[in-house]
Formats: sequence, C-alpha cells, structure tokens
Amino acid sequence: MPIKDLWQAWVEQPLATFLTFLYTHLQQMPVINTIGAYGVAIIILTIIIRLALAPLQQFQLVTQRKTMVEQRKLAPQVAELRKKYKKDPQKLNAEMMKLYQEHGVNPLGGLVGCLPLIVQLPILTALYYVFQGFAQHSHLAQPFLFVPNLNENPNHHMLFSGVPIPAPEYLIFPLLAALTTLVQSRMLQMPPPPNPTEQEQQTQQMQRTMVWLSPLMIGYFALNVPAGLGLYWFVGNCVSIIQQSFVVGWGNVLPARLRRTVAGGSDAAGGPPPRSGPPPKKGPESGPKAGPRNRNRPKRPNR
Repeated sequence: MPIKDLWQAWVEQPLATFLTFLYTHLQQMPVINTIGAYGVAIIILTIIIRLALAPLQQFQLVTQRKTMVEQRKLAPQVAELRKKYKKDPQKLNAEMMKLYQEHGVNPLGGLVGCLPLIVQLPILTALYYVFQGFAQHSHLAQPFLFVPNLNENPNHHMLFSGVPIPAPEYLIFPLLAALTTLVQSRMLQMPPPPNPTEQEQQTQQMQRTMVWLSPLMIGYFALNVPAGLGLYWFVGNCVSIIQQSFVVGWGNVLPARLRRTVAGGSDAAGGPPPRSGPPPKKGPESGPKAGPRNRNRPKRPNR
C-alpha cells in the first residue's frame, strides 16, 4: 500500500471521524452550540492530541535542557580545543568526541528537540486536509465566539480593499498563535553565560533570531489556512506552555529586573537582598568608642 494511502487511513480519516463525532454530539448541547460547537470540538481534539504527545515532549524538554547545561559547562574546554586544533578538523572532532564521552555528554542531544515537531507534522498536515474537507462539505458557517466562520481563511477577509490586513475577527487567532509561539521560544532560550566563548556567542545570536522568526512563520501560516487550524495551534501552544513551565520555568519570559527579583537577587526596589543569616558577631572594635574626654583625661598616679 502506498505511503499516502497509509497516511490517510491511519491519520487523516481517524481525525476526521473523531472531529465529526465530537461536533455532532456537541451540537445537541444548547450552551455549547451557542458558543460554537465546531470550535469547542477543535479545542477538545487539540487537548487530546497534545496530552497524547505530552510524554514525548516531556522527554524532549528534559533531555534538551540537560544537554545544553552540560555543553555550557564544557564550553571553555571546547574553545581551547578549537584554538589548539584549528588547522586539523579531524583531530578536533576526535578530541571533542573524546571530551564529550569523558563527561557523559551526548553532542546530538539537542536534536531530540525536533522529535515532537517531526511527530506533529503528519498530524498538522492531516488536520489541514480535515478542516479543508469539513469546509467544503459544510453548507453552514461555523461561528465560534467572535469569529464568524472557522472554515474561512483569514486572508480572504481583508480589513480594507487592497490592504493585506485581515479583519480583526479573523486576525485574532493568528496573532494569538504567534504570541504563544514567542512565549514558548523565550521559555526554552538559555540565559547568556557571564563570559561567553565565540561559539556560544554565535549560538546565542542564532537563538535570538529563531525566537522572533518562529512566531512570524506561525503567524503567516495561520493567516493562510482555515481559522480552525489557527485555533488548534493557539490551544496547542497553551497546553505546551503549561507543560514547559514545570520543566524550564518562566524565567526568560519575564523582564530582567523581575527575573532577579524572583530569583532572590534583589528586591522590588532594586536594593540589595535582605540578609537571611544570623546577625554578625560584635568584635572588640564594635563597642562604643572613647570620646574626647576619655582620651584627654590624665592618668591617675600610682600610690
């Protein structure tokens, strides 16, 4: 059987069947039908998919963060090896692999971060065709909250004629998808080291570029697909952000001043942190100093 037929049989058709099942049953609930049964069905489907991928993402987050911390510890030694074997790339690779093996570091551990994306790509592609098929066979608009129809592409509803800006009601989900992607990227970004090597400076520059490039790509993608797919991306990002907060925290999302306050480096007023240990012991010099009278008083003669 061709790969395309297997993909349709094992990914696309089950997703379409389950989404239709949810939508059909949610329509029978007046409150949910008022909100938008199709949108609620997408949210439920999104949460189920992300919960199914949660163990894989948890493994990816822990492994990737551990690898980045260990590589940062070895960065000075790696920089020395690069200087020493600058003209011998083969010897440099051999020595770097030896260094990583001695410290139990997997240099390819960072590539584990691509696993959730690789697994999610077939699901995302299948959902695109599912939503497109639902839009073609649905004769009624599928409103959800403020969006008139989740089957419509945002770029088909421009705010002004000739201006490439979608109407506000169709622009909100692409913006939310881009914003939550930015939060995800900032959470995963490692803080810069105090004395970065040249290689670490290049890595930091690449990370800063990707932090802003990824949201722009996701936002542009959400503008050119049915609005329901933008809703899926936004809700999925929210679930991932909650999971990431338990592993990497919120440090890089907060401003630098607030990060220091949360970490205990300074208080809200910007002063030094309060002393938490016992008070210092008073030495001999800590007592009251003799005043001018005591110093100028003549000594009493001995009898």
